[in-house]
Amino acid sequence: MSRSAARFATRLVSLTRSLSTEAPAQKVERIATELLDLNRFERHDFTVLWRLKMGLHRYGAPAAPVVAPSPASSGSPAAAAAAEKTVFDLKLEKYDSAAKIKIIKEVRAFTDLGLKEAKDLVEKVPCVLKKGLTKDEANPIMEKLKELGAAVVLE
Repeated sequence: MSRSAARFATRLVSLTRSLSTEAPAQKVERIATELLDLNRFERHDFTVLWRLKMGLHRYGAPAAPVVAPSPASSGSPAAAAAAEKTVFDLKLEKYDSAAKIKIIKEVRAFTDLGLKEAKDLVEKVPCVLKKGLTKDEANPIMEKLKELGAAVVLE
């Protein structure tokens, strides 16, 4: 554990002990104040810890159990409509090399990747840019990337 993470953990423990006797509104206000006092590295550690505690995946929605359709109903047309895909992965198939920098900037805009990570991701075409998107979330991203000269598909 890094020094800043250890310091953050210590502050968090002391914060939770002091909050146990306070009213709920005071707790929330004190937590907000503590979060605002964190430096950049402590905020990052907090964000990582929070996402882990909440079960959030880095690139997508919270993990949810997948329910498989029963074999008895697989032949009916109603089962086919119910099995329609609602969550998609955005995949970059290819791109125009002249627009590479613009595509990297756009990838950085809709992911939480740094410059190097976005560049590496774009360079290893074909690749999945973002997982767990709905069609409504994916369409604006696809349109923007297609404008820039990229071939993008939903899987």
